[in-house]
Amino acid sequence: MPLGSESATLAFGKAFAAQLAPNSILALHGDLGAGKTTFVKGLALGLGIEEPIVSPTFVYLNLYAGRLPLYHFDLYRLKSKEDFEALGFSEYFFKGGICAIEWPERIEIPETAIHLHFIHERNGRTVLY
Repeated sequence: MPLGSESATLAFGKAFAAQLAPNSILALHGDLGAGKTTFVKGLALGLGIEEPIVSPTFVYLNLYAGRLPLYHFDLYRLKSKEDFEALGFSEYFFKGGICAIEWPERIEIPETAIHLHFIHERNGRTVLY
């Protein structure tokens, strides 16, 4: 599905949030710059989160309060799935919020996760499949 611009990716994330139940896990796949964090910004808008959403690249996890809590993981720098477990992060899968996980291939994701794949095209468009 071509999302096109950044504003279209934000709008899609906002609309997608309305479909999510507590304990939803979103596995966001895609290269750097593919639109994953932009999607999470839209998701946050849909959850009623007003604070700015920033990529948690250097801290692994940012927490946001909204209609449902949003747990935004960026695992790009994670060394191993054992580190994820040792830090107690898998507990967030069942804390009643929404887990949005960038670079989910670095850990074991529950089977219930929704996988979204983002591609950044040369013309600047984001494509989701």
